[in-house]
Amino acid sequence: MKKRYLLRTYGCQMNEHDSERIAGLLDSEGYAATDNEAEADVVVLNTCCIRENADNKLYGALGNLKALKASKPDLQIVVGGCLAQKDRELIQRKAGHVDVVFGTHNVHRATELMEAARVGGPVSEFYEEAAMDEAEAFPSALPAKRRTDFAAWLTIQIGCDNNCAFCIVPSVRGREISRPMDDIVAEAELLASQGVVEITLLGQNVNSYGRDLAVAARGAGEDVRLRPMFAELLRKVGALEGIRRVRYTSPHPKDMTPDVYEAMAQTPAVVPHLHFPLQSGSDRVLALMHRGYTGERYLEKLAKARSIIEDVAITTDIIVGFPGETEEDFVRTLEVAAAAEFDNAYTFVFSPRPGTEAAEMGEMFCDPEEVKDRYARLRTVIERSALAKSQARVGRIEEVVVEGPSKKDPVVLTGRTAQNKLIHFASAPLRVGTFADVQVTEGRTQYLLGDLVEVTAKASHRTRIPVSSI
Repeated sequence: MKKRYLLRTYGCQMNEHDSERIAGLLDSEGYAATDNEAEADVVVLNTCCIRENADNKLYGALGNLKALKASKPDLQIVVGGCLAQKDRELIQRKAGHVDVVFGTHNVHRATELMEAARVGGPVSEFYEEAAMDEAEAFPSALPAKRRTDFAAWLTIQIGCDNNCAFCIVPSVRGREISRPMDDIVAEAELLASQGVVEITLLGQNVNSYGRDLAVAARGAGEDVRLRPMFAELLRKVGALEGIRRVRYTSPHPKDMTPDVYEAMAQTPAVVPHLHFPLQSGSDRVLALMHRGYTGERYLEKLAKARSIIEDVAITTDIIVGFPGETEEDFVRTLEVAAAAEFDNAYTFVFSPRPGTEAAEMGEMFCDPEEVKDRYARLRTVIERSALAKSQARVGRIEEVVVEGPSKKDPVVLTGRTAQNKLIHFASAPLRVGTFADVQVTEGRTQYLLGDLVEVTAKASHRTRIPVSSI
């Protein structure tokens, strides 16, 4: 009988993709996935340290697993990810029943560390940066068990060279390292051969992709441009046979250049959706955050994007209550958000993350009640523009990719438009990954409603895709 593993993921798309690779490694070792804690032989917690209460979520989950471990002494409990990279040996000191702790740079060692723990007891291992001289160590070189068969994450870059005051990513993910473009295109071709039709390019700061490669090449005496190569990458992946949609996340406004907008506009497979994190509209707060742009400059870049990319949807991230934010600063954020007319926004109340510059600004922390009020006011502005953008699409026919039945009503299907908008529509069952034209009948704040017009392309992926690596 196969051993079983339960894998829980906290955090961003990078964490999700790391979990796919951990699952791929476990599958390749003969394990089978389970959602039932009681029947698991291994429980893996892949952690985040960016979101609020990330520590409490992890240690709460570990506390709940302690009784299970007591009743099943052979159960292995494994902790990986960003919080593991940050807390390191502290995790096993606080939760002695944890068998393995590993960081963000040695995901490829997960099953080896599990075996070492079986033989010699609890293990902790952390690398300070990715081992670029080992092909198997780079994230996308590992086998992956994807959550969906028609869509795939594709890592183009790891780490980050920025120093945003609120962000711990550079500490836990390391310096910015870009994959060679040929390797990325080769992996995209492999994915397309398996029936993947939608690829999301992943990086902490995707539009600075290739900057380190260009610097290294120039240092070696090659005549190359000392500038990002992200636009070229978009065009190459978007031109691959079988790839119908290319997305990417997340860019940094300070590094965004018109050539990226042009690549989006001129490459049909690259979707007209731009996630463009604002964080604050106040120039003073943006300077405290070390973001490298002003509110006015941000709006100029958005205007340029809209002038080049037809019908582009814009989403963003905004932090409320960053240390030192005044009412005047917040009003400026409201003004920029209103002028930007976002299709949607991920809004967050500032949460100090240990190890970041902002966490040391205690004397500048905002009053919680004021922050609560500001957050509600910001949501009013965001939801007003989101609703207007959705309602403007009523009557249009949108091409959607089917993601499955609605959780609330199984006779209603959920799809996603090229602009990354959810749309619910009644239909006979359609296979996940099917493309269909849907006419929008109603626009809501967070989603659209519509009627099926016709199926435009049947799902082409295999029902069960073998674990893949490149």
